[in-house]
Amino acid sequence: MGGGPAGPGEYAAGHVPGASYVDLDTALAAPPGAAGRHPLPDTAVFEAAMRAAGVSGDRPVVVYDDWAGHAAARCWWLLRYHGHPDVRVLDGGWSAWAAAGQPAETGPGPDVEPGSFTARPGAAPMVTADDVGSVDVLVDARAAVRYRGESEPIDPVAGHIPGAVNVPTSLNLGEDGRFRPAAELREVYTAVGATEGARVAAYCGSGVTAAHDVLALEVAGITAALYPGSWSEWIADPSRPVATGDTP
Repeated sequence: MGGGPAGPGEYAAGHVPGASYVDLDTALAAPPGAAGRHPLPDTAVFEAAMRAAGVSGDRPVVVYDDWAGHAAARCWWLLRYHGHPDVRVLDGGWSAWAAAGQPAETGPGPDVEPGSFTARPGAAPMVTADDVGSVDVLVDARAAVRYRGESEPIDPVAGHIPGAVNVPTSLNLGEDGRFRPAAELREVYTAVGATEGARVAAYCGSGVTAAHDVLALEVAGITAALYPGSWSEWIADPSRPVATGDTP
């Protein structure tokens, strides 16, 4: 499956043969509101989208995008959260596939036989706004300037959740756009206290790119929960505290 902010036009211009397009805003998220800019999709909506893409519970699924793995990580997490046992991300995504000279298709995509995937929420760890204070390490996946509150181009309030540490998703990737080796990722996350056995959760602006940190932590051998509402939900309640600067 492909996906990302560019939409079906980029998919039609070139995609992995046999891949189905899945839209981030309509299949991998619910409409924005009090729960954030990209709330979790309704279970029935997500199940229908996955079935339409040919997903079944007894076959491996590979997801990719052309957005440094951000949308792919969201789809990876959602499938795991809804109980799919074998989901993988194409490392490097469409760019790596094309650079390697692999075959490509153009156009609207194949006629896919519908899958039989049954979505059962709760199979992967998740936290809510009420839970974030109870984790050992809360990781903010946004760029450092947004974490510090120096710049906020999207949400109406700048800063971060008090106690959070910052690991921008850019640190998960090497210069080739692929995930860094597990040992290097462990060093990155161990430096902020995210170690195996600790209760770790990740958030971002709207819950999409935080899945990238959850995936990187998984590669590093560290299990982490996702806070889907993330910053956009946190600040929807003005009574919740906000921190700025480099201090967690």
